[in-house]
Amino acid sequence: MGLMLFMGTIMSTMQLYSPTMLDLDVQGKDPDLMKKIGAATALEVRATGIPYTFAPCIAVCRDPRWGRCYESYSEDHKIVQEMTEIIPGLQGDIPPGSRKGVPYVGGKTKIAACAKHFVGDGGTVKGIDENNTVINLQGLLGIHMPAYYDAIIKGVSTVMVSYSSWNGRKMHANRDLITGYLKGTLQFKGFVISDWEGIDRITSPPDANYSYSVQAAINAGIDMVMAPYHHVEFIDDLATLVKKNVIPMSRIDDAVRRILHVKFTMGLFENPLADLSLVDQLGNQAHRDLAREAVRKSLVLLKNGKSADKPLLPLEKKASKILVAGSHANNLGFQCGGWTILWQGLSGNDITYGTTILSAIKTAVDTKTEVVYSENPDATFVTSNGFSYAVVVVGEFPYAEFAGDSTDLTIADPGPSIISNVCGSVKCVVVIISGRPLVLEPYISEMDALVAAWLPGTEGQGVADVLFGDYGFTGKLSRTWFKTVDQLPMNVGDPHYDPLFPFGFGLETKATMSRLSSAGVVRKVISSYIVVFVICINLFFTGI
Repeated sequence: MGLMLFMGTIMSTMQLYSPTMLDLDVQGKDPDLMKKIGAATALEVRATGIPYTFAPCIAVCRDPRWGRCYESYSEDHKIVQEMTEIIPGLQGDIPPGSRKGVPYVGGKTKIAACAKHFVGDGGTVKGIDENNTVINLQGLLGIHMPAYYDAIIKGVSTVMVSYSSWNGRKMHANRDLITGYLKGTLQFKGFVISDWEGIDRITSPPDANYSYSVQAAINAGIDMVMAPYHHVEFIDDLATLVKKNVIPMSRIDDAVRRILHVKFTMGLFENPLADLSLVDQLGNQAHRDLAREAVRKSLVLLKNGKSADKPLLPLEKKASKILVAGSHANNLGFQCGGWTILWQGLSGNDITYGTTILSAIKTAVDTKTEVVYSENPDATFVTSNGFSYAVVVVGEFPYAEFAGDSTDLTIADPGPSIISNVCGSVKCVVVIISGRPLVLEPYISEMDALVAAWLPGTEGQGVADVLFGDYGFTGKLSRTWFKTVDQLPMNVGDPHYDPLFPFGFGLETKATMSRLSSAGVVRKVISSYIVVFVICINLFFTGI
């Protein structure tokens, strides 16, 4: 029997009319919104012919120095558990009475989800990507494991294994946790997939003994392997190991059963190609509006006025002249962050369609308000122009995975000098575009207001909606905002807890009554998406 290679998305199937990297968790637990976003994502992904996504990431990031912290919903496993509601959004609600652990995909408008990265990837030493998570079993099960239980209860189809190690043991070779706990204790019936070249990294250096890596990974319980470059060697080594009974045929049978179960559940044999009737789902206005709502709810107001009785926000729409400054104010690529079009993301406004924060501000204010944009103004320019106030948008440049590991967590240059030049000369609100908390103490006293906007993706209008009072601020921090990196790791409940802004913090404002109507503003909605193809080699190799 020959089975098709399982080819697909799979790294990222991001619709760029949803916020590309969205910290939905920060708005204070909105699993219903998360489910809606999952459903919209599934529709758009299915419209491209892709039936599978490598989401959600249910890591519990315990150290913001980790370059993948923005892929995690929170430092608190309870929030991460609640956010697994994206799974029934992506896959559909499991039918009543379904057996625990059985994967479910509810038809041609849904896609298979993947809970990742099993397990402990968010707890590595010093936040170093793919590093070692040092924690006892009680801590692992209490912090990093709970969201997998929720994901399995909700019928998640697949689970991806982490590059990281647990107490020195590579997760890709950890039979006790993959076969014993995930498949045994948690009764997961879907298939387990490696990460990209994950089995290669079982040895140090990678590929030092590839045959051993194949043996260790498959016997640990991995059912499908991402082997983008060594797939021929993988198949040859696997066949040899099975013939020698180093890998028992029962292990192959188990993998084949699991993979076929998911494929049949997805309807791949009946409907292997794209459904062209779904093409209108790509970038439709309802999905874009949903993305904008998610941006609004994800913003966290950290400071509002240098004194409590003189708040700056919401901003006045009918000001005579305002300044918009900063490296991130007019850069769609920076708003989207990593995993957008390219692995590490891009800079610029021609990478996809969307609304920059600068464009959003121009739309939000009164038609008579003059909006002046200067990316990096000096103090003389600011003081000599008679601005009513300024909006400064700065933060991190895009990154993904280990390229985002940081030991200093600083605002990217020239952000600090822009804050100093502008906020030292005129009332200002600083909007931080970042995937995680950054060092703020040197500059926060200069700011009149401060907003954590995270990575709002293409819908910059959602930022303006809240800055100008069309909607109130409601978001709360899902992760601790530290004072200095020397405090890290520091999470809520720690004995040495002394944050700049604590977990759960977030000021609130009310929507103003002077909301300007956006009716009649017509935008051409064009969708773009990213498809990163990887080859996943089925363990059932006979006949291929």
